[in-house]
Amino acid sequence: MLELADTVEALAVDQGFSGVIRVDRGGHVAYAGAFGDADRAHGVPNSLETVFGIASGAKSLTAMTVMSLVEDGTLSLDTLARQWLGPDLPLIDDRVTVEHLLSHRSGIGDYLDEEAGGSIDDYVMPVPVHELATTEDYVRVLDGYPTAFEPGARFTYCNSGYVVLALIAERASRTGFPELVGERVCRIAGMEHTGFLRMDEPDGDTALGYLHATGLRTNVLHLPVRGCGDGGISTTVGDIHRLWDAFLSGRILPIDAVEAMTRPHDDRPDAATNYGFGIWLRPSTHAAIFEGYDAGVSFRSVTWMDRGITSTVIANTSEGAWPMTRCLEAIINGV
Repeated sequence: MLELADTVEALAVDQGFSGVIRVDRGGHVAYAGAFGDADRAHGVPNSLETVFGIASGAKSLTAMTVMSLVEDGTLSLDTLARQWLGPDLPLIDDRVTVEHLLSHRSGIGDYLDEEAGGSIDDYVMPVPVHELATTEDYVRVLDGYPTAFEPGARFTYCNSGYVVLALIAERASRTGFPELVGERVCRIAGMEHTGFLRMDEPDGDTALGYLHATGLRTNVLHLPVRGCGDGGISTTVGDIHRLWDAFLSGRILPIDAVEAMTRPHDDRPDAATNYGFGIWLRPSTHAAIFEGYDAGVSFRSVTWMDRGITSTVIANTSEGAWPMTRCLEAIINGV
């Protein structure tokens, strides 16, 4: 990986990349760099300590949190969602289990249908975003979407499923979901700069998410004011690497639970990319992936579990991370 720094920095300049990049190898930082601005209007540059939104990257932390509740007996993989939903969300099939939700095999209707097409920057929430500040606030967002297929029949990526998981976890543990993730994942991993921040309370340490490569328009009107189980957590590149280390070493969950989360649970044996519990997988290269994509956010962190290499790219633009991740993965895989 001798050419890594020169190649990455040349691409960052060419693409106008805004965000952070880090590659670890054998427990040591092989490369780390920050580019672009966290706040364009005030000329505040991104740094390796800048906090970024990671969109659906939150699903990985949600899955770890739910699995910790399974480990302590609060939930089981066979727990029926209906047990904790009660009369809420009546269109969710009574046979849907926690395992179905974790593996995107629940068949429940999705409030954010990612297969519908259109630009990610054009999507708006079905309710005013400032009204989505707690997990319970999301119940009315999830309501009214009919079942798409029988539970367990097939894999379909489903944002609603991970919000339902947050609801179940919060109700079963009697602990607010953001606090639950903090206690069961972030604190154990030493992720001191990670949490569900409010979009309308910029703190000066968090990068604003921009809809375009240039200009001042941010994503504040596109995303819930506070995220939930399917997205919306904010973190640093350093915290992401701490998360991988704590997760894979068995500090957050026992190793058998880690193995359960990092083996395919979908029904696509010929797919290049499979899904575990909250984690994308590339079995051919022994890679596990945290990933997120939303208006003003693009994020991918890949760990090659058999090689001790982890690469992370977080961008505070909608599309900025993807050219950089392709470049890094080509270098690391020797393509």
